[in-house]
Amino acid sequence: MLAIKKYFILCYVVLFTVSCSSPKDNKNTSVLIKTSLGDITVRLYDETPIHRDNFIKLVKNNLLEGVSFHRVIKNFMIQSGDPETQSNYIKGTKDSLISYTIPSEFNSTLFHKKGALAAAREGNEVNPEMRSSGTQFYIVQGIKYSDEELNLAEERINNNLKQALFFKTIKEVSDSNKISGINLTDEEIQEKVSLRMFQSMAENVPYKIPEEQRKIYKSIGGVPRLDGTYTVFGEVVSGLDVVDKIASVNTNEQDRPLTDIRIIKMKLIRK
Repeated sequence: MLAIKKYFILCYVVLFTVSCSSPKDNKNTSVLIKTSLGDITVRLYDETPIHRDNFIKLVKNNLLEGVSFHRVIKNFMIQSGDPETQSNYIKGTKDSLISYTIPSEFNSTLFHKKGALAAAREGNEVNPEMRSSGTQFYIVQGIKYSDEELNLAEERINNNLKQALFFKTIKEVSDSNKISGINLTDEEIQEKVSLRMFQSMAENVPYKIPEEQRKIYKSIGGVPRLDGTYTVFGEVVSGLDVVDKIASVNTNEQDRPLTDIRIIKMKLIRK
């Protein structure tokens, strides 16, 4: 009951604040994230205004202070923003994605290079629209890639896109079936889904990592396989050494740090 109450309070505060602020005031905003292992400063992208404004609301209302980095994977990313970690740090518990979601804002120019700030989300099976968690975010550490590895990453991206399209198409066909009142058989639903999938795949060109991004993945590093399926909405401008430090801590089987790492304070920096 307490967790449910906290969830509704969180949603109310964020939604109320969204209606009371001007998006124009949020441009060119950076955020200082003071953690128990050091400071990280991130610049929020104006190209993703929904995520930018949402993150600013979280910072202004101190909703992420005291929250742990509950999922840490070396050479991949560090993740925080789970409200369930704010009051008591419980080892071994699974991370929660119960908070509200916001629409994805995919932009081909914003990608998962080292230091990228992106939104966590639930999987394609239950979230075919790839909506972002309203509170959970991660910062990319990643590794450097070769051309061969980037080619494999492209295949994985396209497979992820196909999977999301598949689940989205199933939902659309099922919803349409319910609204019409016509009870289609499983075979008829499968046929409709297959037809729509074929049409969509014929109309869309497979995703290719742009050459400039390939150069960055080969020289700086990152996690290219997440491109196009998770929203990137900012990047680290100082404190990459702190990201590396957090990513290097010892973790348990659930990728939770053995020693609690928390967000102490977050501060808006306007330019």
